[in-house]
Amino acid sequence: MLSTETPSSQHVDLDLYRTDALVAALIEDQARAAAAVSAAAPALARVVDAAAPRLAAGGRLIYVGAGTSGRLGVLDSVELLPTFSWPTDRAIAVMAGGLSAVFTAVEGAEDDTAQGAADLRAQNPGPNDVVFLLAASGQTPYVLGALDAARVAGALTVGLANNPDSPLATRAEIGVTLDTGSEVISGSTRLKAGTSQKIALNVLSSAIMVRLHKVYGNLMVDVMPTNVKLRRRALALVQRATAADEASSSAALAACGGHVKTAIVMLRGGCAADEARRRLDAVAGNVRAAIRQRT
Repeated sequence: MLSTETPSSQHVDLDLYRTDALVAALIEDQARAAAAVSAAAPALARVVDAAAPRLAAGGRLIYVGAGTSGRLGVLDSVELLPTFSWPTDRAIAVMAGGLSAVFTAVEGAEDDTAQGAADLRAQNPGPNDVVFLLAASGQTPYVLGALDAARVAGALTVGLANNPDSPLATRAEIGVTLDTGSEVISGSTRLKAGTSQKIALNVLSSAIMVRLHKVYGNLMVDVMPTNVKLRRRALALVQRATAADEASSSAALAACGGHVKTAIVMLRGGCAADEARRRLDAVAGNVRAAIRQRT
């Protein structure tokens, strides 16, 4: 039996617990998800180092999964645009049963190996693409079909699973095993197995974006200020990065169309918006390097 499906020996009378004890048991079990991700840190670092150059060369992030794992992939993919200005056509989610399965379970879709391969091939993957393949069991047929198609296309394949020695982790170019063990509610991998996948995806996509110069120091400088909250955040980021006052920061943002990176280079590098853009373009968006440039 898969470790994620093995009944837990810790809480065999869970249904008899008082509410406070029930909540405490569920929280305690969830906390183990972070420990499982920490144990996989070396593999996650390998993923970042392998993925960043491919994406810098124009590749895409493609997330593939079914059920909870697929929904977590969708969530990570859609958050990259507002957080890091990562283009939506370069963060693609492929889900068993189609994207409608995000909202309604499509029974049996995860069992179709051929459909997984076909859905992945429909994205026309190439050598610069990075494919995250997600399955708690590590043996979901739909995901394994997509894995095989991605490997044939030469894409970087990253298999994230929650069972040791799973086909997904062993057949992917880089396997990441998040060994969360049995669930407090037996077989419910939407619990700590899902939590561990969410943490791992947060770590991977964020670390990759740091490597792609979407972060200056620890500031999110490629944010897309599309609403009032994000415009306030953009202003605060410029002020923090430059130590400029609010008026100067606001004027710089206005001059460069609200682009935080450009405003920072303008103020720190003592140049106009056009020159700041030129500097950033010359160093692939690296704010530190752009500030050091001289006209």
